[in-house]
Amino acid sequence: MQDYQTQLEKLRKDAAECALIRDLATDQAKRELFERISNHLTVLADQVEQAMNDRTKGAVA
Repeated sequence: MQDYQTQLEKLRKDAAECALIRDLATDQAKRELFERISNHLTVLADQVEQAMNDRTKGAVA
């Protein structure tokens, strides 16, 4: 379970860093690219979190 938590934290951190780059970018194409990357990493983090929750519920049930 710790591996999931570590990956979750890394994905959330990477998503936040991409959002920061997006906010600082002056080039429109770069802003759009880092917006897409940030959104994608956020979705991945949400999926990891859901897998953690599902696994925890399965272990309890």
